Amino acid sequence: MSHLLEFKDIGLAFKGVKALDGVSFHVDEGELFAIIGPNGAGKTSTFNCLNGVYKPQQGDIVWEGESILGMRPDRIAERGIARTFQNIELFAHMNVLENISLGRHVRTNVGWLAGSVWLGKAKREEMANRAKVEDIIDLLEIEQWRKYPVGLLPYGVQKRVELGRALAMEPKLLLLDEPVAGMNLEETEDMARFILDIREELGIAMILVEHDMGLVMDIADRIMVLDFGTPIATGVPVDIQRNPEVIKAYLGQEA
Repeated sequence: MSHLLEFKDIGLAFKGVKALDGVSFHVDEGELFAIIGPNGAGKTSTFNCLNGVYKPQQGDIVWEGESILGMRPDRIAERGIARTFQNIELFAHMNVLENISLGRHVRTNVGWLAGSVWLGKAKREEMANRAKVEDIIDLLEIEQWRKYPVGLLPYGVQKRVELGRALAMEPKLLLLDEPVAGMNLEETEDMARFILDIREELGIAMILVEHDMGLVMDIADRIMVLDFGTPIATGVPVDIQRNPEVIKAYLGQEA
């Protein structure tokens, strides 16, 4: 069986210090795969390898049957891998509609000259892009804020806008870096619902990095646990919860 993504025996080191050591996993179409572990376990380094920010010294990353190891981040994005960030990376002075529309840049085919006159193909493409953005705004239930500057919005809504911008890229794989960090209970429950809606309605595969164990155990199909850059367990939530090594390394309890 071929997988959508294969992360094969990845090794990453900085000045001799290993950030990732023999990390392997796969993700299938439509799957919600979670990566958990203590701070410094290698979760963000894994994401940075996946979207081309870091180039591992060992192993391979295979996307839809082709190696993307060493590929530039923009080329990886064009191939269908999008990412949200733990720290919100939005343009505060721009409104919701404008911020989400920025995600369409990887799906824009007309040149700047044709776009400036807004005729023919450029006009049709712009209208199609606007329709995609409006669909995302509806999906994430942020219609009432669509013309508000993002910097004036509640934190939980800003996180939804960042998710929307990633969705605007029409990804086949979405990398979610701590999507509920800093949220209250109601905001967390809303975000969990939107993540599940994205999987069910859009069929997008996701890799979730998150410290909220309740959320992870509730919505993930499979989970990989990292500790000091090394995978110590991979499996379905119920098995991960019972794994003695996970309990010891992640939860800080004796097995």
